[in-house]
Amino acid sequence: MGIIWTIIIGFIAGLIAKFIMPGPNEPSGFIMTTVLGIIGAVVANFLGQALGWYGPAEGAGLIGAVVGAVIVLFVWGAISRRRAY
Repeated sequence: MGIIWTIIIGFIAGLIAKFIMPGPNEPSGFIMTTVLGIIGAVVANFLGQALGWYGPAEGAGLIGAVVGAVIVLFVWGAISRRRAY
């Protein structure tokens, strides 16, 4: 059941992040939105543990996943703009 919750939370976090930071080069579709949210959760978990906010067995949660997904979208936009020139 854990993988199903990961997919659901990843999709919701990806949707919220795409709503917060829209752009023409953002990944689209159900799978890419879900992957965006899951990668955002991994980024938020890594940064939170590095900064001492989360313990080793704690996850980032929905808000952390959204913040991580916004960071991933920002990096994605910077890389796609750089490649367009």
